[in-house]
Amino acid sequence: MTQTTLLQYEAPWPVHAIDWCKSTAPGHQSRPRSAFRLGIASFTEDYRNRIAIVGLQDERVLVEDDYTDYPDFVTLVEANHGYPATNLQWQPASAGGFPWTGKAPSAELLATTGDALRVWEYFGDAPPASSAYVGRQPSGGGHRLTLKTALSGQSKVQSQNTGAPLTSFSWNEKAPSLVVTSSIDTTCTVWNIDTATPITQLIAHDREVYDVAWLPGSTDIFVSVGADGSLRAFDLRSLEHSTILYETPAPKGAPPPTSTRLPTSPLLRIAFNPADSNYMSTFHMDGTDVQILDMRSPGQPVIELRGHRGQVNAMGWSTTERPLLATASDDCQVLLWDLAGYTQTATSPRTANSRLNSPRPDVKKRIVTDPIMAYAASSEVTNLAWSPQIPGMTMNTGHSTAPGEWLAIASGKLIKALKV
Repeated sequence: MTQTTLLQYEAPWPVHAIDWCKSTAPGHQSRPRSAFRLGIASFTEDYRNRIAIVGLQDERVLVEDDYTDYPDFVTLVEANHGYPATNLQWQPASAGGFPWTGKAPSAELLATTGDALRVWEYFGDAPPASSAYVGRQPSGGGHRLTLKTALSGQSKVQSQNTGAPLTSFSWNEKAPSLVVTSSIDTTCTVWNIDTATPITQLIAHDREVYDVAWLPGSTDIFVSVGADGSLRAFDLRSLEHSTILYETPAPKGAPPPTSTRLPTSPLLRIAFNPADSNYMSTFHMDGTDVQILDMRSPGQPVIELRGHRGQVNAMGWSTTERPLLATASDDCQVLLWDLAGYTQTATSPRTANSRLNSPRPDVKKRIVTDPIMAYAASSEVTNLAWSPQIPGMTMNTGHSTAPGEWLAIASGKLIKALKV
């Protein structure tokens, strides 16, 4: 009996945002199906965008390669989103044990950003909605996805009442009521989504902020990147100043600056290595390389990954102890990089509670050009998402699945999940 290594799904629309559920559904810990759920969001240039949750059609697709009469994934439930979701995330794994004030125990939360930060409640096996018409079957098979709150604050830097569009957000793993959002209006806002109130808003960059990430294990420190080409760290305990960890060099051949603004290459994404939060990855707009930075020696990358021939669109770290980084690009490739041989474990580890200064000697930048795996897609790969480590499970048929991680990639309307 062969184990399946590729699962596929075709959405009815181009997919942009994508995330793999971080934990199994409440009460379904032993079912493989519950670990294979994706949240996806469309990208169309109108106000008719959708978000959806997709899951396995039948668990047997995990062990039977000849079980091909059906699509591997099916849509479980979907909802209107209006503008495209710039980011979509499932609740962190820690959210299951968090004392929420206004959430049903059987509900799971998802969040999206766009024109606002929206928090959604998903009921995977909800009791069928009672219908006013006798005999009418409720659609969706008991799955419900409902909007819980939509948060958009008064902007510090713009006069209109509605907040400016949000580019991304990061959900705090340690305190799942905390979410930090980034906006095109140069600000970042920290929200308490349990009480639906903003905790603080700060002007983070000189230009648009494109992405933001909490330092793993911390409820105080987060980093952001933006159009001004800088990567900055903020500490909620001392907001009067930020730490610039990296600034991009001026693009080659850039004309001399006509204004006070120096030409920079915007940074689009930021992600921490969850196995060693000293390391984080970023990439430039239109760039083909990925930079790895070490918080202990800020200023320049310690590693540069050179393997793509088109602009990089997305990246993500696996959740295992051995740091694997996946990168996706317009060159229709997904590359997998094993950085264990290049990253040093800290001789003086910086704990999540310490401040942002533990200098170490300047490290010479290493160029890495050989990924351990390459996957060729049929078109440009726009986004990706790792699964958590999924344990091996035994099905009703007696077959068992091997443990491991999966990587979901979005390419046009197609989503492919690859067993790593």
